[in-house]
Amino acid sequence: MQRTRAGGNGSGGRRRAKGGGTWRGFDVFRLAPLAFVCLWSGGFTAIKFGLGGAGPFGLLGLRYAVCVAILAPLALALRPRLPRGAALAHLAANALIVQVGYFALMTVSLGLGVSAAAAALIVALQPVLVGLLAPSLVGERVGGRVWLGLVLGLAGAAVVIASRGALEARGPWGLLAALGALATMTAGVLYEKRFGRPHHPVAANLVQYLVGAAATLPLAALTDGLAIAWSVPFALALAYLVLGNSLLSMSLLFAMVRRGEAARVSALFFLVPPVAALIAWALLGEALAPIAWAGMALAAAGVALAAPRRPPA
Repeated sequence: MQRTRAGGNGSGGRRRAKGGGTWRGFDVFRLAPLAFVCLWSGGFTAIKFGLGGAGPFGLLGLRYAVCVAILAPLALALRPRLPRGAALAHLAANALIVQVGYFALMTVSLGLGVSAAAAALIVALQPVLVGLLAPSLVGERVGGRVWLGLVLGLAGAAVVIASRGALEARGPWGLLAALGALATMTAGVLYEKRFGRPHHPVAANLVQYLVGAAATLPLAALTDGLAIAWSVPFALALAYLVLGNSLLSMSLLFAMVRRGEAARVSALFFLVPPVAALIAWALLGEALAPIAWAGMALAAAGVALAAPRRPPA
């Protein structure tokens, strides 16, 4: 009887452990890449709407301040274990790289007249850069299958973007800012792969957005000011940037990077331009040329070859 009870408890424990993160036998973590791509794809358009009511740094500073206002009460209620020492330093450093570096440069780029399509095309080079740098910086081998996927994904994303005919950039400064955004996002992914550690999402996000707010609000006061022209489109764009881009997308991205291979996870960025085009087609009625559908299929094939084989932990 004792052996039967022990075996039953052990089996039940194994079943419970195996069932973590599942719903009726389905591994919900498999939805993480799809959720990330869908949420991230709307970010370029949301920033464009947001810039109608605030300057680049004012929009960022307000965005991060709202994130902190949401997370601080949650942290007080949940009391998660806060990162300390080296873990805290690495978390803050990557906040400066991604939250301040990438998002500031991307917002400035769009504010200087670079179209969302052109910015998406430039950032679509990020998986290729990660693939080139990952072997030397994080000791990650990138095989031939992954490289084939990266090439196909980039080609597909470029076809979709070019078919929309909106590759606009006014002057060199916006393009330089977009290239800087490409460099900082690449650095952020590799830094997370090299130094990132799992943290409670509330604690990790609170640290990141405290750093982001502390860096961008003074910049806003010195440059474009803190005045906000409130409107319904601005409020909706801000809500999307806070919830969709900041709190959900970034958490999913870093979770996938820690779990999987950086080059494979970065390949998901190839799907951002096609998904953004699909959203515009479905919600705004923007026409899609026949070649755009071929580009979407090509990008999807590339991601299928290069994307992570395992869901995030």
